[in-house]
Amino acid sequence: MLTALGLSAVTEAVYRAMLIRPRDGVADLAVAVGQAESAVREALDTLSELSLVRPSADNAERLRPVSPEVGMEILMARQQAELAAQQQRLEASRAAAAQLISEYTDLRPTADHPGVQQLVGLDEIRDRLAALTRDVTDEVMTFAPDGPQTAENMAASRPLNEQLLGRGIRMRTLYLDSVRTNRPTIEHANWLTEHGGQVRTVPSLPTRMIITDHSTALIPVNSDNTAAGAVVLTGEGMLAALCALFETTWASAQPLGDGIQVDQHGLTGQQTTAIALLAEGHTDETIAKRLGVSHRTARRIASELMERAGARSRFELGVRCVQYGWLPPARPQGLSHK
Repeated sequence: MLTALGLSAVTEAVYRAMLIRPRDGVADLAVAVGQAESAVREALDTLSELSLVRPSADNAERLRPVSPEVGMEILMARQQAELAAQQQRLEASRAAAAQLISEYTDLRPTADHPGVQQLVGLDEIRDRLAALTRDVTDEVMTFAPDGPQTAENMAASRPLNEQLLGRGIRMRTLYLDSVRTNRPTIEHANWLTEHGGQVRTVPSLPTRMIITDHSTALIPVNSDNTAAGAVVLTGEGMLAALCALFETTWASAQPLGDGIQVDQHGLTGQQTTAIALLAEGHTDETIAKRLGVSHRTARRIASELMERAGARSRFELGVRCVQYGWLPPARPQGLSHK
């Protein structure tokens, strides 16, 4: 029951037993929870680290549990701190990957860089993708930031996906949250899941990317025109950064079968991302692309946020977002009116 807050089943059982029998020692607790004394001592160490038990005022050698009211507040505060730290790591990985991508997406075809190969034109890209999928032996990790795809494109990709999954290749794909309202994409994602693939969604993604076997990454040169060209990255350091970016993004993503979660303010990830993008001065057009939605939908999201915040302008929305804690104070308080 408390595993979601970071307690193992044994540690939770010991904590519950201590609440009922606060004066029991290790031996009695071991009997009560049906565990070895060593397991109980390990659980007590964990509870002590989490500040869920403390030395008794009557006997400093005996531990007593804190009340459930205080204990749950401690656990939830700890979990919130961990989530904040994870978000910071995610942002740091995104920033590192964005810098990495920017360094290599402007390469000329004749440039000679170790671990970097330039692909020019759709034919070269398709040929290299075919080779990568043919040679993959372990896993394919994909960022798919283009929003809903056509049913024809997804149907055309099924034979290759089925072949890879049939070979035991692990496939993890990250889509945008916006695909959740698109039936063909949902049906395709369900098909992937039924055949062994894994699909999750996030509010936004930095670029389209395919990584095979943690050793090769293919990234478009121009995110607005993925057919124009791409770079194939094989350098150890570059792949380590890109794989870290994928893993941190994957960890924060929601499985497609789950409902969209909201934060403590009742905001979805898509709404929170829209607020951050508005605060950074992005236009509705750019926000629409980052979220994988139409220009009209991007405007609707902004309008709904203004109505919810009681703001009459986007500048006022920025101020209220900071006041309500929807936006960290360090960000600019004026939002783009474009």
